[in-house]
Amino acid sequence: MKIGNLELGNLPLFLAPMEDVTYKSFRFLCKKFGADVMSTEFISAEAIKREMEATKRKMTIFDFDRPIAIQIYGSNIDSMILAAKVAEEAKPDYIDINFGCPMKKIAGKGAGAGLLRDIPKMIKMAGEVVKAVNLPVTAKTRLGWDLSDMAIVDIAEKLQDIGIQALTIHGRTRSQLFSGEADWTLIGEVKANPRMYIPIIGNGDISSPEKAKAFADQSGVDGLMVGRGAIGRPWIFRDIRHYLEKGELLPPPAVPEVVESIKEQLSQSISWKPEPRGAILEMRRHFARYFPGLTDFRTFRIQLLQAIEVNEVIQILDAIATKYADHRVDYTHISLK
Repeated sequence: MKIGNLELGNLPLFLAPMEDVTYKSFRFLCKKFGADVMSTEFISAEAIKREMEATKRKMTIFDFDRPIAIQIYGSNIDSMILAAKVAEEAKPDYIDINFGCPMKKIAGKGAGAGLLRDIPKMIKMAGEVVKAVNLPVTAKTRLGWDLSDMAIVDIAEKLQDIGIQALTIHGRTRSQLFSGEADWTLIGEVKANPRMYIPIIGNGDISSPEKAKAFADQSGVDGLMVGRGAIGRPWIFRDIRHYLEKGELLPPPAVPEVVESIKEQLSQSISWKPEPRGAILEMRRHFARYFPGLTDFRTFRIQLLQAIEVNEVIQILDAIATKYADHRVDYTHISLK
């Protein structure tokens, strides 16, 4: 698979852009465990226009990241053009446009998946961004606005025709948010459309190696994008790749291995955040997801979510590693909700 001149190999695995998730420390672990393509958190065009310092930091790219995209979103075409040009200055490998975020604070303002209600504006915006930069431009979207309006086959053609060089499709409508099950049937229809020649990347409910392979086989997509399934489980990329290539499942990691990975993520966060407590706050979303299936774990979970000092976090993690030294984490019944 290629995006522009960027060669990505056979069925590359992408880390989805996720707000307050795909920052430096989490990307570092996902890359370590086999993610082929990174993305920044999605970034507001209006925040770029206002030159907000926090937004500039989100666009910082590290050597380990590559290849990586900066994803931008917005409802104003002129702001999106400016945002694309600023993003290009950060030297990502390509720029991605968010036409898929379903959250009310974004879609309700006509950005993200909100543009599924105004397809002509979506296509015009994509075309103007393509013309504004020299980097490849890709897009991520959903099947449609709701179950009565799933126009993704036509949308995909239009985006391709104005210069979008790869398209990621999440197998839900905007109205579904993250409820129900992702529908990969329409993703497969886009890929099978004889008019389509750009790569199609599938996204939605990839929570296990078996699901990744089943979705890939069903749809014929060129790449797979993992989002919520990687939170608390960055090694899912390693597990998927091994299953695709060997046809066998790797054993889940032992709890002490998980603890060491969390410490590594925390260290990366501390190296990036202005002060350590900010790093701990950044990690809390991940703490809540790293130890599924362990019995009598509630006290440790509460302690991790309440700790405010780095040494305190390390002590709690060490206690977890000691108590569950002979245990492995169990992802069998993991829910992405």
